[in-house]
Amino acid sequence: MTDQDLPSVYRAYIDCLNRQDWASLGQFVHDDVVHNGRRLGLSGYREMLERDFQEIPDLQFNIRLLTCEDSMIASRLDFHCTPKGRFLDVPVHGRKVAFSENVFYAFRDDRIAEVWSVVDKVAIEAQLVSRA
Repeated sequence: MTDQDLPSVYRAYIDCLNRQDWASLGQFVHDDVVHNGRRLGLSGYREMLERDFQEIPDLQFNIRLLTCEDSMIASRLDFHCTPKGRFLDVPVHGRKVAFSENVFYAFRDDRIAEVWSVVDKVAIEAQLVSRA
């Protein structure tokens, strides 16, 4: 896959997530995917995403920044959503929050094989404190 093709594949993956098209997830995610050092496999990765959408019904992934080099994607994703309960161990409980996620993806065989993700938890906490 060329560097030019990988961003298109990534955008299609994000679209798949936003549509919650779980049947198509395997087109984008490797069978033995690793997330933040934990081998989840495709089924575990899907379960993680399904749980995210259950806990955050209005969840939408919005690409703010995207860069690609060789078989790697780096992206900054923006979120504006309303988690139902606790999110990242923060008591959000139905309040609207905005935050970003910095995430790196390693591709193998044209699919995501490893993911490193950091969510800006401090931004969420700051919003909740300022509204208290």
